[in-house]
Amino acid sequence: MQKNNAENSFVEYYIEDGFLMLKAENKTNDVKKIQRDLDKSYLQIHFCIQNQMKLFFNQGTYALDLGENRSYLLYNPDQDLPIDIHLNPHSKLISILVTIEKFHTFFTQEAGLIHFLKKENLSKKYYSDKDLNPNEIVVLNQLFNYGLHSALEKLYTKGKVYELLSLYFNKSDPSAAHNCPFLEDEVNVEKIQHAKNILIENMIDPPTLSELADQVKIPLQHLKDGFKHIYGETVFAFLFNYKMEYARRLLATKKYNIAETSIEVGYSTPSHFIAAFKKKFGATPKKYMSSL
Repeated sequence: MQKNNAENSFVEYYIEDGFLMLKAENKTNDVKKIQRDLDKSYLQIHFCIQNQMKLFFNQGTYALDLGENRSYLLYNPDQDLPIDIHLNPHSKLISILVTIEKFHTFFTQEAGLIHFLKKENLSKKYYSDKDLNPNEIVVLNQLFNYGLHSALEKLYTKGKVYELLSLYFNKSDPSAAHNCPFLEDEVNVEKIQHAKNILIENMIDPPTLSELADQVKIPLQHLKDGFKHIYGETVFAFLFNYKMEYARRLLATKKYNIAETSIEVGYSTPSHFIAAFKKKFGATPKKYMSSL
């Protein structure tokens, strides 16, 4: 199941038999629905990494809110729990779906770590929600932002999904296993996320790296290294890619011409914008518009 366009993306990744990952992003200003049949043999974990969303059950008669940087685990051996998620505007979701049989193979030797895998709980339903820790936030953002060759995407995704599961069920101190010394607590992660939001809000006239570091109160080198670690690209590579994606969405509406779009994303002349757009997408804005 795969759906991609300028405003929405929904991709289903096959990891192994009985083991899937869903990745969804709503780039519009409207609520978008993600629906998928899922039988009772599956355990599901939903991670909201931007904005918020609602999980609906029982034909929409019951709903749970899932806020930004929160996760929700669901398992009910007595009842099918089909996926029915309403994504708020500009939200991002990653969901892991795995059969309980497959799930047991991950933790055979360590089942004591997980409450619902204990023998006395095998036939019981289980629900759990929690805040994401900095390690999980890093991996989730890496699943959305990476610069690998497309031929390596499957291998990279599989590795990151296993890493995410390991972090999710790790009961030790979450600050003990950071790969990046600048992301040792949630405060630093929040500062880098704040820096990203500042860039987006000021993409027409963005601050310099030094100014950005001062605004979020973090050393310049920490900003550079932390941003690359979380988002998989440099600060300005992120800004460039964001501006180009934003421009593409504007052009897709057919309400903006090329000159207007170049102004909206901060280019002083259309020729500079056209060159940047072609570098990103391999086609000029005019060709892109004619292909719609």
